[in-house]
Amino acid sequence: MNDDLYKGYRSPMRDVMEREGVTVWCEVRAVTERGVFEGLILPRSETSDPEHLVIKLPTGYNIGLRHDRIRALEAIGFREAHYKVPEQEFPVDAAKPNVKLFGTGGTIASRLDYRTGAVIPAFTPGELYGSVPELADVCNLQTEKLFGVFSENMGPEQYVELAENVGQAIRDGYHGVVIGHGTDTMHHTAAALSYMVQNPPVPIVMVGSQRSSDRPSSDAARNLIAATTAAAHGDIAEVLVCMFGPTSDRYNLLHRGTRVRKMHSSYRSTFRTLGDIPVAMLEIDERRITPLKDDIRPRRKDTEVDVHAVFDDQISLQYYYPGMKADVFDALVDAGYRGIVIAGTGLGHVNRQVYPALDRAREAGVLVFMTLQTLWGFVQMHVYETGREILQLGVVPLANMLPEAAYIKLGWALGMHPDDPGAVESLMRTPLADEMTPREPHDGYLVFQGGVPEIEGFMTGSWK
Repeated sequence: MNDDLYKGYRSPMRDVMEREGVTVWCEVRAVTERGVFEGLILPRSETSDPEHLVIKLPTGYNIGLRHDRIRALEAIGFREAHYKVPEQEFPVDAAKPNVKLFGTGGTIASRLDYRTGAVIPAFTPGELYGSVPELADVCNLQTEKLFGVFSENMGPEQYVELAENVGQAIRDGYHGVVIGHGTDTMHHTAAALSYMVQNPPVPIVMVGSQRSSDRPSSDAARNLIAATTAAAHGDIAEVLVCMFGPTSDRYNLLHRGTRVRKMHSSYRSTFRTLGDIPVAMLEIDERRITPLKDDIRPRRKDTEVDVHAVFDDQISLQYYYPGMKADVFDALVDAGYRGIVIAGTGLGHVNRQVYPALDRAREAGVLVFMTLQTLWGFVQMHVYETGREILQLGVVPLANMLPEAAYIKLGWALGMHPDDPGAVESLMRTPLADEMTPREPHDGYLVFQGGVPEIEGFMTGSWK
């Protein structure tokens, strides 16, 4: 075997390969119980199981073949792959705008390291140009890697450092800022930047990819081109998330940082604006940005920006569920938490079992806020007796703020006013970045429910 990961390692998969006389990087024809497959044998990932042989098909997708279902392996070639993004000098054009790209660890442009199974980002300007040469038609790009973490490991420490660096890039005169980020918690970071970096004169565009660059259906290059276009040439000076629009390659959407959420685990069009409509539509081929809202904050020519990079992480987001008990909230108070956001049912409700704990939280000076787990709609706690009782316990309603946006804002507000609960509550009630809106548009809440006549007619007659 020519892969160090196999040295001294016995496994059923290794035994099959030795028996059939094939090694890693062999192109093989595999005869199995489920059919014949041709592809390139890949090295074993450090975290993979020992039961399967992984081969890369000509389509670019990888499949695993269980060792005891392989009947024969015929070597038909050998092709050791060097998965290195070709690096070329990024051309600079004085006539093009300058954009700063910060990396946090997402897979927006990447190569694969098959020794570990990891997707390694291509990040230097030269690597990005070698991977996505169209970027040179958009702007002059400078990159800086701030972190190399999965998005689930992004948190307050990273929010603060990222906000400070974005502010500095704006003061340095960049025409726009792009942030490559993993998709799983991108909406949390987008909300954090919306509060921490206020009144920016240029676009701040977050971007990620649902599918890595080695996959034929990858959205990485397209999203990156769209994000840099929005940052370099767009007139919307806000924190935005730029991701696929529909499932086809027709356009990308720009979502406001406090009103966006990841809504599907694998669709490329996973990000949706909730309780509102997207800010704009971006068509790459025409390099055209079409505003969908008329309340955008326009680009300015100055380099002034207000950065408030603070965060208190002694906060919690609690998703209410039937049968929830008081000790859940008591434990948070006893542990020294200073604020709690509840995602309540209906118009903003919890059961009476937790009332004593909410009262104790108020007595302990812990701020408690109410949002909705429905995601659409407004907290309306005066309608039913339950809501009115919860209001009397000191719980503060937050209109139509999304639970994650409220959670992030609470940490930021406590960081801004660590010794003034009244100021924190006032700040939480004050809209800063469209996290609360006066009303939801008539077309903000649309759910495609397959099977019903109206949608079936639309899909067959209009959707291409």
